[in-house]
Amino acid sequence: MKILLIASGGDAPGMNKFIAQMYKRYGSSLYACKGGFEGLYNADIVPARFFEPFKVANSAGCCIKSGRFPQFKQKKYFNKALENAKNFDFVVVMGGNGSKKGVKELAEGGVKAIFVPATIDNDVEGTNYSIGFHTAVAMVCYAVRNVMPSMQSHSRACVFEVMGRHSGEIAQNAAKILQPQFLITQPSQLNIPEMASEILKRHKKDQATSIIIRENIIDCDDLTKKLNDEIGQRLVKNFVVGHLQRGGKPTKAELKMSAAFAYATIKAIGKNQSGVAIEFVDGKMRIQEI
Repeated sequence: MKILLIASGGDAPGMNKFIAQMYKRYGSSLYACKGGFEGLYNADIVPARFFEPFKVANSAGCCIKSGRFPQFKQKKYFNKALENAKNFDFVVVMGGNGSKKGVKELAEGGVKAIFVPATIDNDVEGTNYSIGFHTAVAMVCYAVRNVMPSMQSHSRACVFEVMGRHSGEIAQNAAKILQPQFLITQPSQLNIPEMASEILKRHKKDQATSIIIRENIIDCDDLTKKLNDEIGQRLVKNFVVGHLQRGGKPTKAELKMSAAFAYATIKAIGKNQSGVAIEFVDGKMRIQEI
């Protein structure tokens, strides 16, 4: 039996653990595309052992290389990728909602395909958890906890921009832990005069102010400038947490979840299931038809 692994979209901490667990089970029968669906289109496929998954099992990143390939939506690109996929008994795809649609299309085209949610945004439909999310939140907490002491030394404010594309999951969950003065996950929550007033008030009391904002709402530098202009002095700094959320070492909880997703995937393959997604719902793994 030949099994192909694909990591589509952005990398997520825990992907390497999933790959290592799959390699542990299938060994020389496991193959990997380099760079997501583009690797499938180009038939850039090698045995998984090439990437030495055991060596990086507990590290962030994605040893088989992840990537986006918007052209996959176009018929001529999809058809070529589909033909290459048919050389394998199973194709397992890690990724987000777009990748999930790709798995469904592969399955409809006659390929035995399985989807595994792996995106730090934790916004995949049907599952409560996606590989990478716990670590992403932990890295936001790490950043805020290690920047705010300096802000407190000067009674300043700091805007922390976190990833999430159009999802506020990372920001919201980090805020539950950190209790910032402001949490902004939607454009409607952005009130610059109100924020500036609170920052200045806290500054006069020798207090710092923390602000967590989801990306894609406003440019972080622009927000910082607007706040400082409103206040009339330079009291606001910013810190774009950015790729620290992807590159941070996977937490123990992350590694455990990644292994659980791998076990469920192995189970689905053993049952010869296709066109399904591995989902974590109400504290349990389940195999659900897409």
